[in-house]
Amino acid sequence: MRGDNQSFLEDLPKDFILLGVSDRPWLEPPLFVVLLVSYILAMLGNIAIILVSQLDSQLHSPMYIFLGHLSFLDLCYTTTTVPQMLVNMGSSRKTISYRGCTVQYAIFHWLGCTECIILAAMALDRYVAICQPLRYAIIMHRPLCQQLVAVAWLSGFGNSLAQVVLTVQLPFCGRQVLNNFFCEVPAMIKLSCADTTVNDATLAVLVAFFVLVPLALILLSYGFIAHAVLKIQSSRGRHKAFGTCSSHLVVVSLFYLPAIYMYLQPPSSYSQEQGKFISLFYSIITPTLNPFIYTLRNKDVKGALRRLMSRTWRFCRR
Repeated sequence: MRGDNQSFLEDLPKDFILLGVSDRPWLEPPLFVVLLVSYILAMLGNIAIILVSQLDSQLHSPMYIFLGHLSFLDLCYTTTTVPQMLVNMGSSRKTISYRGCTVQYAIFHWLGCTECIILAAMALDRYVAICQPLRYAIIMHRPLCQQLVAVAWLSGFGNSLAQVVLTVQLPFCGRQVLNNFFCEVPAMIKLSCADTTVNDATLAVLVAFFVLVPLALILLSYGFIAHAVLKIQSSRGRHKAFGTCSSHLVVVSLFYLPAIYMYLQPPSSYSQEQGKFISLFYSIITPTLNPFIYTLRNKDVKGALRRLMSRTWRFCRR
């Protein structure tokens, strides 16, 4: 057994080459600038959302508890991938260690699964707020919100653990080149020189459960919401009800459409050329846009940000 373990460890690749856009060198400088600016905006925007949701007493409702966790997820998303991408684009040696690659796709899939469930919890919150407004405080109490958040994080960890356990057992033969900006499970499965039937099937089942089930709950919630809103006779009331949901719907679309394309296909038919740019979209563009979507379309968040900036300004002037 010891000999087998030693042989397995010796056969592991030391590092992987992440091609990114090295086949198009002219793209690297503008993409580096876009990534750097987007990363800074994502950090500032999501940190601002986390701060106001924690510090402003008017944002201690369930909706903003979930929003704070969503912003923390987006913050972790970008930090898991973007610094490595920036280092590789600024260097001629575009590599990542095997352990670093494993940690990267483990965290990335943990966060992705957790976000699926957080978005479903936010849809549930909107459903109760619009369809059961008089019972909202009773149904969406703080312990329930904390339990939903705990389920989201633990489920994401379980999904990631299962993916890592199966992926680290795959052998990789020849030159270890990933035609991607960072490490992801489908790209790793594609690179393996072994039979990946079990990995393909496991990935398909887990994705179907952790992506499609929350998405079905979101669509069902919004089906009930639309039915309830259309019964409102006042056009102003309908507009206000739809306004409370529009930001969440935009965020759901930005997250789920790329995820469905990436993961609801067999890894054997996975196109790394197309997949790497879609991965880039939901790893940096979506986390950058989310805080601005919620800020620009939410009066409560804008008011909280103004109050926070006012307090900060007064503190700095002392």
